[in-house]
Amino acid sequence: MEIKNRSAYFEYFIDNKYDAGIVLTGTEVKSLREGKASFNDSYCFINKGEVWLKNFHIAEYSHGSLNNHDPMRERKLLLQKREIKKIESKLKEKGYTLIPLRIFFNEKRLAKMEIGLAKGKKIHDKRETIRQRDTEREMKRYLHKRTL
Repeated sequence: MEIKNRSAYFEYFIDNKYDAGIVLTGTEVKSLREGKASFNDSYCFINKGEVWLKNFHIAEYSHGSLNNHDPMRERKLLLQKREIKKIESKLKEKGYTLIPLRIFFNEKRLAKMEIGLAKGKKIHDKRETIRQRDTEREMKRYLHKRTL
């Protein structure tokens, strides 16, 4: 089970990727297993040496009771201190931001989030990305027709 932030690769150049643990409640995990999460406008920030995830929407669990979670609460990401220091030094450079790329469950069935150090794309870079995607799609179509 994996949920990707598809707009991240369109909006940003991804420099480095990190896998982080994520602190969740029980109903949040159950909602994630059902695939009910949204990356719209979500981002990460560092506060007092800790990495936090903001604006990541996990829908309320359908069978949850009164103890259901708040869908938009800030969630703590778990990284090693040296990784956090490395990220923090990069974020001080102009134009870098920390964004969530995907959320997945590892082989131990723990929820993990892949985050990326990214730099924003300009409009002409986005056009180039669209052009590359279109040419790849055309090549796949052509090769598929040739094999039939």
